[in-house]
Amino acid sequence: MSIGAVWSSCSPDFGAASVADRFVQISPKVLIAVDGYQYNGKKHDKLPILVELCAMLPSVEKIVLIPYLDPESPADSLPNAELWDDVMTTPQEGLTFEALPFDNPIWVLYSSGTTGVPKAITHSHGGNLLEHLKYLHFHNDVQEGERFFWFSTTGWMMWNFTLAALLAKSTIVLYDGSPGFPHLNALWELAEKTRITHFGTSAPFLVACMKAGLKPGKEFDLSALRSIGSTGSPLPPEAYDYVYNEVGANIWLSSMAGGTDVCTAWVGGNPWLPVYLGEIQCICLGCAMEAWDENGQPVSQGEVGEMVVTKAMPSMPVFFWNDADGSKYQQSYFDYFPGVWRHGDWLRITSRGSIVILGRSDATLNRQGVRIGTAEIYRALDNIPAIKDCLIINTERPDGSDWMPLFVVLSEGQSLSDSLQQHIRNTLRTAYSPRHVPDEIIVVPDIPYTISGKKMETPVKRIFLHQPLEKAYNKDSMRNPESMNFYISMAKNK
Repeated sequence: MSIGAVWSSCSPDFGAASVADRFVQISPKVLIAVDGYQYNGKKHDKLPILVELCAMLPSVEKIVLIPYLDPESPADSLPNAELWDDVMTTPQEGLTFEALPFDNPIWVLYSSGTTGVPKAITHSHGGNLLEHLKYLHFHNDVQEGERFFWFSTTGWMMWNFTLAALLAKSTIVLYDGSPGFPHLNALWELAEKTRITHFGTSAPFLVACMKAGLKPGKEFDLSALRSIGSTGSPLPPEAYDYVYNEVGANIWLSSMAGGTDVCTAWVGGNPWLPVYLGEIQCICLGCAMEAWDENGQPVSQGEVGEMVVTKAMPSMPVFFWNDADGSKYQQSYFDYFPGVWRHGDWLRITSRGSIVILGRSDATLNRQGVRIGTAEIYRALDNIPAIKDCLIINTERPDGSDWMPLFVVLSEGQSLSDSLQQHIRNTLRTAYSPRHVPDEIIVVPDIPYTISGKKMETPVKRIFLHQPLEKAYNKDSMRNPESMNFYISMAKNK
């Protein structure tokens, strides 16, 4: 980035077609790649995938191979390749920083691509510099000499965001591998060993630790830990209690929400404000966020509305790559409310200025005209240990009726007994309303996720609406594409 080159990355667990869908759009000149990786104790050789990928990327002039899985991997296994160590032994006089315009591209990130080719979202040097300086210093309170960690892959925007820790003169801690291998305490062990100050993770990880009954605050020395950050999906209130009861009573829990679209957070932490169960502390500095109804009018305080941003933020994309007339950009954010950014989340802004995210609006459950955020369902069910994971959709039928099934993955040794089903229904009815109760509860082998860890509610809904599979979802955008087989098979009889 110092020389003005544009950076883009994918995770090594992507398939060749998935990487090509992204990189073909931007015509890269240099490809830096590992020969493989390990995950859950298993080795994954990626050299055959790299050979396949190179044939799909005619723009690549040079490959830099990192022998990561096998130190003996030869560069001649790939065309026009050099080894990382050989490149790094070239005499250098340090970084040379090119003077560039504020809006010069710094990196290209990608939308999930769940139903088509991922959009190549391009960010700017100046915009990301300002946003990351702001968030790390003011909202995350990262100080010089501290240690900053966020569990991520190179295919998620949090990888780029983690670089911001260097702007605060702190040290980045990285972890390679599964957060649950060889056991769920692996990251807490890392926190103790490396004296992590700011520990970043996802809501599902904290919920998994809670359900497993882990007590990291008692089992490990976390005295260096000052904050825990959570993002990726809404963090349920029970996980807040878990962090303060089982990780540390004096730790600051900082839930945040943002995304690939801005490579920062819209809403997040504030070291000067209290933390309330299930709520994100504040709207971020410089973010003109409001909650609107379907007519484009702000809703009353405390009511649920569409998340909109009415004024530009520095790190909104400068453009989409290969979108010369800006039409893809316009359609992605500004078509629903002309000229106003609609992010696609339901949220509620409380009287104290905190925020509750209720899930994606495009996966909204519409029950007899009442809009229900999927996050409400998931928050309630996180309290039931027998449920390992779940996904809910609502489909409208031609006769005007609807069908709202709840798909559940059960914890080991559990079965969907009548008593468990009744417990699920009572929990949702008591916590929210009768409209939150599903029409049917179905045990499934797995819940489909995008590579970046988002539940794929809308693609599952499209499958049950019998849309063509090639339009319903893109398997190359998925972490577990085989999980869709169950839903496809079931939808044939619905």
